[in-house]
Amino acid sequence: MAHVVVMYKTPKDPAAFDKHYLEVHVPLAKKLPGLRKFEISQGPVATPAGPSGFHLVATLYFDSLAAIKAGFGSAEGKAAAADVQKFATGGVDMILFDTHEV
Repeated sequence: MAHVVVMYKTPKDPAAFDKHYLEVHVPLAKKLPGLRKFEISQGPVATPAGPSGFHLVATLYFDSLAAIKAGFGSAEGKAAAADVQKFATGGVDMILFDTHEV
């Protein structure tokens, strides 16, 4: 299983971020070819030391890194990527990785 973790930093207007994210971005992202599962954080994103600089964390699940590449390279992936600029005013970090059970 491969994962995409998207970490959205605290936006200028959290309420506007949440509205756009849930009403526009999530439906776009759910159309990604090869997407198996899509989860988002609920409530504050914290660290062991306390609050973090992140507003929301999304985890997307795919079968492989190749499937991630294909999904994000599709028209749906390009539309989702272009949409990020419309609401992620605090910035965003994205990491991709494959996993195996230990």
